[in-house]
Amino acid sequence: MKQICVIGVGYVGLVTAACFADLGNRVVALDVDEKRVENLKKGIMPIYEPGLEELVRRNTKSDRLSFTTSYAEGLKGAEFAFIAVGTPSGVHGNADLQYVDSAARSIAKHMTAPLIIINKSTVPIGTGDWVADVVRSAQPEPIDFAVVSCPEFLREGSAIGDFMNPYRNVIGSLNRDAADKVAQLHLPLRAPIVITDLRTAEMIKYASNAFLATKISFINELADLCERVGADVKEVAAGMGYDARIGRHFLDAGLGWGGSCFPKDVEALAYMAKEKGLNPRILNDVMEVNYDRRRAVAGHLEKLLDGNLKGKTIGLLGLAFKPNTDDMRDAPSVDISNSLIAAGARVRGYDPVARKTAAPWMTVVEIFDDVYKMAQGCHALVVVTEWNEFKQLDLEKIKELLECPVIYDGRNIYDPALMKELGFSYRAIGRGMNGK
Repeated sequence: MKQICVIGVGYVGLVTAACFADLGNRVVALDVDEKRVENLKKGIMPIYEPGLEELVRRNTKSDRLSFTTSYAEGLKGAEFAFIAVGTPSGVHGNADLQYVDSAARSIAKHMTAPLIIINKSTVPIGTGDWVADVVRSAQPEPIDFAVVSCPEFLREGSAIGDFMNPYRNVIGSLNRDAADKVAQLHLPLRAPIVITDLRTAEMIKYASNAFLATKISFINELADLCERVGADVKEVAAGMGYDARIGRHFLDAGLGWGGSCFPKDVEALAYMAKEKGLNPRILNDVMEVNYDRRRAVAGHLEKLLDGNLKGKTIGLLGLAFKPNTDDMRDAPSVDISNSLIAAGARVRGYDPVARKTAAPWMTVVEIFDDVYKMAQGCHALVVVTEWNEFKQLDLEKIKELLECPVIYDGRNIYDPALMKELGFSYRAIGRGMNGK
């Protein structure tokens, strides 16, 4: 049993703490937010993630997982300290490291024995070296430590499965002994372990997310061409995906990517390139193509509704940026609702999970707790998030409830032929002749 301290109990930190505890380690999860820590002690989760609540409660009950706001308590006896705090985008797209800096200084002041400090947060290239300098300068007296980069690759909505069954674990350090110890910590996961230097490990995380975002933007740009030439982008993606060099994952045309990772990571990578005198053309285009998806929705709806959205009521099916999460950070629904409102429409919304978290982001959107009540009287519905619940809707009932039988399917979850048969004025993305 290893003694671990995880600093930060957001999406990454809480999942990391709970999963390491479930592997049999003694984990103290630390956060400076007193209310969040008190709620966790009561079993109240700060986020929605499938399976997380049960995992936290089970390991808390088994005394393998505890919560604190005290660095002295969290670091007492710890062999490893994971920094898993937020790194939001700064004004110019650079990563804001104020929380990493605060965590590093607090570690330096309260550590009492040799420690391996592990950057779990996504941080700019060179941050590991900088954290080492911060800790060294902030220590009241010299105590041996090592800094290791171990970036996370967790997807919201499937984070526990991603942690327990990773494609790989990346470990970077200038101290091989420390890297080996962190590798030993991950051995129970039985996944490939990549050991490299600090900066390469940091770059692997950014490069991975940027490449996946690029695949999504590529298929979305291709979807527009498919519509013009009469091809079906879903079939195109399926045909491409059989090629092992390409793969099927992240080739779903739709409203693009959002959330807490892809937007800030692609932007941060582009910022780093510019800072080094480079012109990140592909990264800039990847971002531009992505946001074009959101801007286009209002125009498509205008065409479906006789050229005018003024006074029309539009319902959004899904508010969270993706299924199985309540995260509203950079959710397409926010930009889409703003553009619809600017065009004179009234906007309603429904989400199976994110109704409460969406409210502060969408103050003029009427949010419903029942999808059929939301649909009643709407002139059109927009599929924004591909929740499984929406795939099982009673479409005949939906048609009866709508003022106009119009659906803009931003996630291609319905069959165009069936929608036509049911009498909907239906538009999908990149479905060619089938979408008309």
